[in-house]
Amino acid sequence: MKRFFETIANIFKIEELRSRILMTLGLLLVYRAGSYVVLPGVDPIQLEAASSGATGIAALLNIFAGGAFSRASIFALGIMPYISASIIMQLLGIAVPSVQKLQKEGESGRKKINQWTRFLTIAITLGQAPGYLAMQVPAEAINSPGFMSFTVPSVIILTAGTLFVMWLGERITDKGIGNGISLLIMIGIVAGLPSAFLFEFESQMGDAGGGLVVMLIELVVLLVIILVTVLLVQGVRRIPVQFAKKVVSGQPQAMGARQYIPLKVNAAGVMPIIFAQALMMIPVTLVNFSDNQELTGFAAMFNDIGGFWYNFIFAMMIIIFTYFYTAITINPQQMADDLKKNGGFIPGVKPGLDTANFVDNVLSRITLPGALFLALIAILPAFALKAGVSQGFSYFFGGTSLLIMVGVVLDTLQQIESYLLMRHYDGLMKSGKLKGRSEAFGMAG
Repeated sequence: MKRFFETIANIFKIEELRSRILMTLGLLLVYRAGSYVVLPGVDPIQLEAASSGATGIAALLNIFAGGAFSRASIFALGIMPYISASIIMQLLGIAVPSVQKLQKEGESGRKKINQWTRFLTIAITLGQAPGYLAMQVPAEAINSPGFMSFTVPSVIILTAGTLFVMWLGERITDKGIGNGISLLIMIGIVAGLPSAFLFEFESQMGDAGGGLVVMLIELVVLLVIILVTVLLVQGVRRIPVQFAKKVVSGQPQAMGARQYIPLKVNAAGVMPIIFAQALMMIPVTLVNFSDNQELTGFAAMFNDIGGFWYNFIFAMMIIIFTYFYTAITINPQQMADDLKKNGGFIPGVKPGLDTANFVDNVLSRITLPGALFLALIAILPAFALKAGVSQGFSYFFGGTSLLIMVGVVLDTLQQIESYLLMRHYDGLMKSGKLKGRSEAFGMAG
């Protein structure tokens, strides 16, 4: 414990790190304050009285937006349109040659892609905002309903709110610590944890609850799930790589270096869950524009996050998307070519095609358990619901919420760790572990 407090003190001794942390906290505070600013023309009291509360997919979006979705805030759509635009640009980078060319142009190409992503974010937000107003803001909560008096100004404000949130995320990435977009999502998720925990505690301690023992069991199960999620996020299969000996002019022969290719068990991260959730929302969205009762009943299956068919289809889609996203983000042939150019080889494997096939086989073997674990974690909230956990608290037992929180916390801690080690301070994690991790990521450099 003493070492921990010394490490915290060391963090604030580094001026650059201290300023970055304070900048990050300040921008996150601005984001949280903006999530409570209600759209002009909306009566928050009437909104709360008329609204039945977010359920199903809408409840998940409300968690990601930190409650701004249900409050009809100026940040109601949050950062999700920007994430959707980023995903679309990634897919275009696979299918469209012109986008592929930009990706290979370095910094200038990256700036152009970022600019296109921003324009696409505006288009997506302009499409989503009218639907949000129609579905989530009841007419009785609007002081002056009307297309020109309320809808048009609100769409403009929601679009500007999303762009401002996007700007906050970029500023955190550039001037703060950690990935800004991920931190904005995480802070929205964490913001709902205290109220969800308090509601669950009151429910369990009430007459119809299971008492303190059941509450303690829930907390132990949650801790175990978090530990398993950490293992999933950090799990790496290291492939040893040997580099040939190099002779430098005028110098003795240098010994060959041995490093590793780190292949993550969950190379796709949280993207398969986001892809799957986006597709699960399509039937519900389309049926909202139809009065057909049969279609309405069919779409209800995709909005029942605790139902069997919803979770079965959801899990299958996550497994498929895990393989798909891993395939488009990791190219074994390119890895084999880079190794060959740099004089590296995998012991016992011929350079070139054999190396590419070897890496592809290893990747296929580790992707299956990674995909199965990812699918299991994604549907754990449904099991928590069936076990009697309240809906708000059940979201923290798995799914996108837990994966994002664990991934963002680990990434931010590693960035802080790197600042401390550069200044010769002990980090928040054991230096031996970090050293091993840096050696494992030697190929990335």
